[in-house]
Amino acid sequence: MPVLPGAEPYRHEGGEVGVLLCHGFTGSPQSLRPWAEYLAERGLTVSLPLLPGHGTRWEDLQVTGWQDWYAEVERELRGLQERCTEVFVFGLSMGGALALRLAAKHGDEVRGIVLVNPANKVHGLAAHALPLARHLVPTTPGISSDIALEGSEELAYDRVPLHAAYSLRRFFQRLDRELPQVTQPLLLLHSPQDHVVPPADSARILGRVSSTDVTETILEQSYHVATLDHDADRIFEESYAFIGRLAPSVGKEGTATGG
Repeated sequence: MPVLPGAEPYRHEGGEVGVLLCHGFTGSPQSLRPWAEYLAERGLTVSLPLLPGHGTRWEDLQVTGWQDWYAEVERELRGLQERCTEVFVFGLSMGGALALRLAAKHGDEVRGIVLVNPANKVHGLAAHALPLARHLVPTTPGISSDIALEGSEELAYDRVPLHAAYSLRRFFQRLDRELPQVTQPLLLLHSPQDHVVPPADSARILGRVSSTDVTETILEQSYHVATLDHDADRIFEESYAFIGRLAPSVGKEGTATGG
């Protein structure tokens, strides 16, 4: 299936510091494209892949699972490691969960992580119904475009395929056991008014990781897809400053540093 216009992956060859960005479940690189371009404009090497089953039609997502999504971001991480001296991993929603697993599994190869409204659990009765419901009902209504900013839209599926949702639930359960292995510096930005992922997910992540360098930022003006919302500029600026603090060469090689 052809990729939907706007859902294409994005890559930029820059300096020796790289950033891998991971998009969310049923979403696409479009939700993180402005963030990726902001970092690229400041001289960073950037990779924003399209996860398997995403960016085409929901039927394609139905036949994929968390192992496919994780394998894709792990490949991209290895590619950045070959070209860069330091690599950071950023993620939105499920992309935040993927970023956390990369950090847990790759240790010092990941210099730091930035999470925006990271997901840690499938909540409510739906979670318990998934093992059976996925064999009876193919999809439920979509979860896209939870954005406060008028006129801003997320390019994502309007249906949630339940086989994939079940796999996502199993991934969250596995990741929850791995969170104590996360030791890297962490910047976590989350919205108190998030209609997709509750603040409890961020609180649990902060309570389980072993990172000692932790910064928590509240995004008061945004909903779930905060990277396309009122607080987008704040996310971009704080994440770039986070990189600059941990990789001091950033911003000192003649690249633009304005916000």
